[in-house]
Amino acid sequence: MPQDVARYERNLREELDGSALYAALAGAEVDPIRKDLFLQLSQAEAGHAQLWRDKLTCVGVNAERFTPSFRARILSRLAQRLGPRFVLPAIAAAEFADRNKYSGQADASALSSDERGHAAVIQAAAMSRTGGMIGGDIAKAEPWHRRGSGNDLRAAVLGANDGLVSNLCLVMGVAGAGQAPHVILLTGLAGLIAGAVSMALGEWLSVTNAREFACSQIAQEKEEIEETPDAERKELALIFQAKGLPRDDAQRVATNLMRDKRAALDTLAREELGIDPAEMGGNPWSAAVLSFALFSAGALFPVVPFFFAGGATGMTWSAALSVVALAVIGLATSLFSGRGPMYSAIRQVVIGAVAAAVTYIIGALIGVSIS
Repeated sequence: MPQDVARYERNLREELDGSALYAALAGAEVDPIRKDLFLQLSQAEAGHAQLWRDKLTCVGVNAERFTPSFRARILSRLAQRLGPRFVLPAIAAAEFADRNKYSGQADASALSSDERGHAAVIQAAAMSRTGGMIGGDIAKAEPWHRRGSGNDLRAAVLGANDGLVSNLCLVMGVAGAGQAPHVILLTGLAGLIAGAVSMALGEWLSVTNAREFACSQIAQEKEEIEETPDAERKELALIFQAKGLPRDDAQRVATNLMRDKRAALDTLAREELGIDPAEMGGNPWSAAVLSFALFSAGALFPVVPFFFAGGATGMTWSAALSVVALAVIGLATSLFSGRGPMYSAIRQVVIGAVAAAVTYIIGALIGVSIS
């Protein structure tokens, strides 16, 4: 049936896409344990793809030549340039969204549990800052532990989006009020600077608080090593056992490690707390500068045309540049939303256009009432 053929082809493309993406992650990963994990996932996805290829063959359809999707190509390149950890949260979000995609397909029941398992594994890999994946579970037993995960790609895209949409609305609101081009330009630049400074300050405070919290967690862990070394040794043994060591070997390694309290603290911080003592949550100043730059980059698009034109011409160019930028941001959000690139781009443009139209109308009403 045509519907079955279309479903087979769609499933085949998605599985081949996943296989190619995990293979790219394996190629970019330097840690041998995680590299092997990604290779196994790639092989599993390839096995799923073979099932759908066989089904197509059974109905007399030859599978089309496969080309990785836009999303897979971009994520693969980002992983190669910036490392797999940069893109893992986006991949984990997409896997989680698709974990039940085969639940309604009777002829794919054998794959359903595999997909849920893949989603859980990638979720754990994205949350883990080191090779271990059980530290967070151990930490939940202690009420003062908290765990957070970052997403640099998501933060970059949303930071630029905030600047673009907020300043587009500001510029359109002032333009709707009938202000002169130089007033619109000054307002847009003021909005850019104020918003960027606000975002930078917020990011600085956020990272600084995260560093302070990480320091307090490590200090608490250090205190526990001093006061309850046996309990901490058991936690270390459990971590090593979860990594695949036999119970006796794990206990022996933990005992040896506890003889060097500094090394024990470093290991517990990484495996149990998910904190890299060398980073401590990141540099607040670099985070602030990056946030300032991203917001400014997005906020600049609606303003640039008013350097060269005014009136309807300036507004037209401002709207046109902003639409292009919104579409690009929409394409970028598809990398971590799991949605199709075209859907994400169109949705982003529509939302931005509606927001700009609303502020323009409000500005026009206010301008009329004041005049």
